[in-house]
Amino acid sequence: MTKDQLRLRNAEQAYPDVQRIGDTMTRMRVMMGRRVISRLAIARAAPGLELSQLDILDVVRRLRADQQPVTVGAIADAMRLDASRGSRLVAELVARGILRRDACQEDGRRSLIQITDAGEALLSELRNVKQDMIEQVLEDWSPEERHVFGALFERFIDRFDQISQLSDQD
Repeated sequence: MTKDQLRLRNAEQAYPDVQRIGDTMTRMRVMMGRRVISRLAIARAAPGLELSQLDILDVVRRLRADQQPVTVGAIADAMRLDASRGSRLVAELVARGILRRDACQEDGRRSLIQITDAGEALLSELRNVKQDMIEQVLEDWSPEERHVFGALFERFIDRFDQISQLSDQD
């Protein structure tokens, strides 16, 4: 048995809950990779929209919620895209009437990206599809189980996000 295999076996024996969480995260990543929620929302509210375009819309929403300037550059950075790809995706959503470009008052060379009413409707549909799916998953859970899971899951993701951001800075 190699040193790495021995270390892995010892870790699995010492930390079965950590192993279980890791395995479950892998299953969740595979399911999320299928993009079931996004595909249902697109089918209901915006046939023909691509998943990457829906991602752009969500990034705009998050940047806006964080009170950050929403520019093509900020969108591309948040999605880890090159600026030309980000610009092309934004332009496609502007052409579809989901986003719009407004002139930046401080710097006329920049555009601020805004979500249109059609974009807000699409985000609303995405939330509805996601909520419907989560309600189906939790339908036989008690209110207490839902509350505890929600609090712990949020805490887990928050800490995961903090660690991820620290590693991005390295």
